[in-house]
Amino acid sequence: MFSVVFLFINLFYLFNMLTSLAYIFLLALLLGYIFNKLRLPALLGMLITGIVLGPYALNLIDTSLLSISIELRQTALVIILLRAGLALDINDLKKVGRPAILMSFVPALFEIGGMMLVAPPLLGVSLLEAAIMGSVIAAVSPAVIVPKMLYLMENKIGTKKGIPQMIMAAGSVDDVFVIVLFTAFTTLALGGDVSTSSFLQIPVSIVTGLALGILVGWTLTTYFKKYHMRDSVKLLIIMSFAFLFLTLESWLKNTLPVSGLLAVMAMGATILQTYPVLAHRISPKFSKLWVAAEIILFVLVGATVDIQFALKAGPLMIALLLLVLIFRMAGVYFSTAKTKLNQKERLFSMIAYIPKATVQAAIGSLPLAMGLPCGNIVLTAAVLAILITAPLGAFAIDLSYKKLLINKKDSIIKQHIPVDSIGKFGEPEE
Repeated sequence: MFSVVFLFINLFYLFNMLTSLAYIFLLALLLGYIFNKLRLPALLGMLITGIVLGPYALNLIDTSLLSISIELRQTALVIILLRAGLALDINDLKKVGRPAILMSFVPALFEIGGMMLVAPPLLGVSLLEAAIMGSVIAAVSPAVIVPKMLYLMENKIGTKKGIPQMIMAAGSVDDVFVIVLFTAFTTLALGGDVSTSSFLQIPVSIVTGLALGILVGWTLTTYFKKYHMRDSVKLLIIMSFAFLFLTLESWLKNTLPVSGLLAVMAMGATILQTYPVLAHRISPKFSKLWVAAEIILFVLVGATVDIQFALKAGPLMIALLLLVLIFRMAGVYFSTAKTKLNQKERLFSMIAYIPKATVQAAIGSLPLAMGLPCGNIVLTAAVLAILITAPLGAFAIDLSYKKLLINKKDSIIKQHIPVDSIGKFGEPEE
């Protein structure tokens, strides 16, 4: 009898979850289509879907789905980073060199520094609280910029100088750098000590992540060349190892720092280098998976937004966020100084480094959960950063790439860059 009741309870929860998914996909596709027609990013419609269906509005997303929100968002990130790695030619990245390394940390430092300079007199917060706030909002969103850069790479726009490759690779390392700084600042705020070894985690996690991804990528291609199997099976094996990277990062965080997301991208890039035929065959499969994953990612990000709390922040917080964005863009300009990039290309790089979403959704609420006095204001900054910069950055990339990256002499394809990676009715752009 007990087992029957337990079964019905599980079926009830499953039904609620499936109903929530139906609401999510139908409304997100509808709003995405409407925003596409308005020449605005479809992801804005997805964010609004999350806000409307989320716990702070209609509350139509089942709690069981929200409880695994982090895992679902990580799954979506794995898909887009694998797709990015499978398109990231190391030889093209080598052409960029120094600016790719500088863009991994300099723009974030500029933005955090700007926050520490402006926020205390403007909001009355302490220097440490401003540093925490800056570290939350300083991370660029790979989920927003990677699909855009992939489109440019696929159509050979800006690739001669490695611009989309530089932005895509540097954005992934930027997230690692910012999260380590956030951990250090919150440790100080809680009364802990931050040692030099804490900051050594940044280069160590980058090196170990790259090494792990390259090793597994090379091993898999050797195995795939020796044993025949369907591409769909290979795709499942590759994704399984990508998930294991994230698990390994969690297991080793107190002993050996590893960047799981960087390992994912490195594995994809290694497969492209060692087995390009396979990379070109399975990359479109990841593009199709991304259609659904993108909706899940941004709807669940939107579901974290307490719109009433965000509105209370007023124009002062919005002005602050826009002001520190100028610091960030100055950091990109500095990083690309004395390179082969002309002024238009440097301006495009500055624009492409605007969007924020996933990291802010993941860590924005942590200071509040830790009981820090600045918790509410940090959460507000994270929410508004998502609402302002994700659509603004995506729209600005779509609007500017033709004028800033394509020369008049170039015989480039005439079609426009899609305002998001889903096309009409959610069909993937081929």
